[in-house]
Amino acid sequence: MKKPEMEIYIVEDDPSVVHVLEDIIEDNDLGTVSGVSGENGVDVEEILLRRPDVVLMDFLMPGKDGVQAAEELRERGLRAKIVMISQVSSKEMIGKAYAAGIDFFISKPINLLEVKTVIANVEKQLKNEKTITNLKRMFMNEIDDMAKPEKTEEPGDSGYEREIRYVLSRVGMSGEKGADDIVKICVYLRNSGKRAGNVSIGRLCEILSDAPKNMEQRIRRAIAAGMSNLAHLGVEDYMNETFTEYSNTLFPFEEVRCEMDYIRGKRRYGGKVTIKKFIDALMLEAENHREI
Repeated sequence: MKKPEMEIYIVEDDPSVVHVLEDIIEDNDLGTVSGVSGENGVDVEEILLRRPDVVLMDFLMPGKDGVQAAEELRERGLRAKIVMISQVSSKEMIGKAYAAGIDFFISKPINLLEVKTVIANVEKQLKNEKTITNLKRMFMNEIDDMAKPEKTEEPGDSGYEREIRYVLSRVGMSGEKGADDIVKICVYLRNSGKRAGNVSIGRLCEILSDAPKNMEQRIRRAIAAGMSNLAHLGVEDYMNETFTEYSNTLFPFEEVRCEMDYIRGKRRYGGKVTIKKFIDALMLEAENHREI
């Protein structure tokens, strides 16, 4: 399975440096450049709107410097990893940068090997953090499952949407960017009396989003995260209730097993995800929950 691409936002006032970074990122499959600002200062609003995984931030820029911008972004809830691009070597300044929320540094002039190494470390840290967070969420869902409130139908049949979100939360996907997109597709298909296997996912995304390609990418990344979460549970405890319930329903078990082998270091690639099969399986699970 091709690994999900990280979304990287570049803040740099020198166009030549921007081009170098874009080339390094794209040529080495390090991620997708989701936006650029800096010539007229840091566009804080755009960064918050795009919600990238990583922000590459120049230290010296018009208006706010990188440390000030990082402080504002953190105060306003940005959870992305921030990588400072700078020639600064002062221990005092580096200390201020870390205190402001900077996670890593890249030195100028830009060096290919350093950029690749830093972004690889960022990706590894993000993956570990997401796995830990999702596993915690899944275990809490198991604890809360017995106290799940009695189902009631509400106007607009929001009970069905609630069941979809419940299943997504069980496999640690509720916090993924594509979770809302998945819910939209499930509700649309149910209201239309259709199955995902009989329609084009691209066409569905065109109907439900102004940016269909981005929507489809978010969905694929969310599903991949769900498979990874289940695989981690299986590696830790093969008899885990969530693992046994969903590893052969939401996903083909052979693909989950491939993902488990990938986690154990036995394979170069993990299991493959298929959006259509996942959506159909998710809708079936939601209907089964409603009947219980």
